[in-house]
Amino acid sequence: MTTTIASLVRDRAVSLPKGVAMRHKEYGIWREYTWVDYWDEVLDAAHGLLALGVAAHDRVSVHSENRPEWLVLDLATVAVRGTTVGLYPTNPAAEVEYLVGHCGSVVHLAEDQEQLDKILAVDVPEVRTIVYVEPRGIAGHYDDPRLMSWSDFVAAGAAHRAAHPGAVEALMDQARPDDVMTLVYTSGTTGPPKGAMLTVANAEFAMRTVFEDNSFVAPAPGPKDLTLSYLPLCHVAERFFTTWFNAGAGVQTNFAESIDTVPQNLREVQPTLFFAVPRIWEKLLATARIKLDSATRGKRLFARFWLRQASSIGRTLVDNGGSHTTGTRIRYAIGWLVFFRALKTRLGLRRVRYASCGAAPIAPEVLEFFMGIGVPVHEVYGMTENSAIATANRPGRVRLGTVGEPLHGAEVRIDDQTGEILTRHPSVFAGYWRNEKATAETITADGWLHTGDVGEWVDGTHVAITDRMKDLIITAGGKNVSPSEIENALKASPFVKEAVVIGDGRRFLTALIGIELDTVGEWAQRRDLAFTTYRDLSEKPEVVALVKDLVKQVNERFAAVEQIKDFRMLPKELDHEDGELTATQKVKRSAIDASFGHLIAQMYGEKVSA
Repeated sequence: MTTTIASLVRDRAVSLPKGVAMRHKEYGIWREYTWVDYWDEVLDAAHGLLALGVAAHDRVSVHSENRPEWLVLDLATVAVRGTTVGLYPTNPAAEVEYLVGHCGSVVHLAEDQEQLDKILAVDVPEVRTIVYVEPRGIAGHYDDPRLMSWSDFVAAGAAHRAAHPGAVEALMDQARPDDVMTLVYTSGTTGPPKGAMLTVANAEFAMRTVFEDNSFVAPAPGPKDLTLSYLPLCHVAERFFTTWFNAGAGVQTNFAESIDTVPQNLREVQPTLFFAVPRIWEKLLATARIKLDSATRGKRLFARFWLRQASSIGRTLVDNGGSHTTGTRIRYAIGWLVFFRALKTRLGLRRVRYASCGAAPIAPEVLEFFMGIGVPVHEVYGMTENSAIATANRPGRVRLGTVGEPLHGAEVRIDDQTGEILTRHPSVFAGYWRNEKATAETITADGWLHTGDVGEWVDGTHVAITDRMKDLIITAGGKNVSPSEIENALKASPFVKEAVVIGDGRRFLTALIGIELDTVGEWAQRRDLAFTTYRDLSEKPEVVALVKDLVKQVNERFAAVEQIKDFRMLPKELDHEDGELTATQKVKRSAIDASFGHLIAQMYGEKVSA
């Protein structure tokens, strides 16, 4: 019998019925779901899909923030051999039309009125039913015949379950390893998003690789562990750390109330396993620094002393592969008693026994800081097309600046000619949905996946990613420059949120820099600098001077050809809805050129086209 995430939860409802599977907040109070509760809701939802006529291999789309209904519908879809398609909550109506239309979804879940308005504003003829979760502003105000509340959907499922007992279980018994369990759409930095088909077998190998390899997380994840679910569930990394960790290892999932409440929810939950993209780690570090800088003079001096100690300890840990020396162990023990414990508690990271960072490069000094205060952060590497399975830094074998060693069962090689990283293993995806041409360009005949990332071996064991192939800059002088390393060095500052290095085909490098509004705002207030808007603040001569000094410091770390010769301040925060960022917050360089071409032209003394 084929193992799926649905069958794993069913089995756990039998073996650990009263264990807590997940928690979320209702009216400010944490509500618990046991494994029996969870599986009962999945069964009702699966029967609800059958009642709506969903057949094997049909697509069911979900447009919602992270919440229990997301996981319930995901598992219910897999249980009836359907395919789940997740959308980012920030997807505007035009992207909703493309994604839902391209995948051919027959049932669509819209979390609330905001998401419902998006789907109703576009033409998606294959969608037969739209289920909404939050009734506020919807019930009695819309007359579209496709609409159905979540409570009515579950009730219909319960009725179907009573009339057709065992129907869902029969479909689960028919599951095949090559069933496409989910379509995960890529971010689309250079074109329309592509739907990567991940199969039951892909997920099964990925879970087995991570959960059974004790050198990755030791001891292996289990029911005593807790995670906080807050990154979009349509992203493969969050699906892994939320849904797959939950179903495959029994890890308790706690849902953040929103992305804005993550700091508060982290403090409440104090997870033992924590995954974050670089932006989150950078934000946590920036918040810690700015709060400490706002303290009284005595506390500020005390904090700065121990922050310096944390950086020093972190650097030593880095030099020793993540292991302490006698000296750092003593310093950390003292620091834990007088400073680190309180800081980790306030950050919500006191109980973290394994943390990871992935999805994009990160400045080494950010990781050094967290390692120094006792948060064991490990860079990992994977992508949608290989189910997030490629490499990882293992405890005791950390090489900062690398994404680690190949995971058990994963083959990794670097092309001799192009430097591109290629991977091969059973979690490599089945191809792109309705796009055979792109599939053929991405997977070789013998199963190697072209990642599009450029890398190199470090010490013959660890992989370092230097950049994306499409992002490499070739200057007018023919020099190859990796912009991400420079950009990450700039973003390591708590005052910088975005940095976009320019210079392809030009004589020298320049940059567009966006400030971190919160930290720069507090910095300005301490200096009695009045401001009204983001643009007003970013144009203050004092702020420009602050950024200029940061650029100067970063330039000292790079060769002359890699130094920023000029920069301009971004007049606004980059935004997904304005087309400047992907849903995963990656910069769309073509959109930057279009939106801020006049600033780029100024830096190169070029005439601005009308």
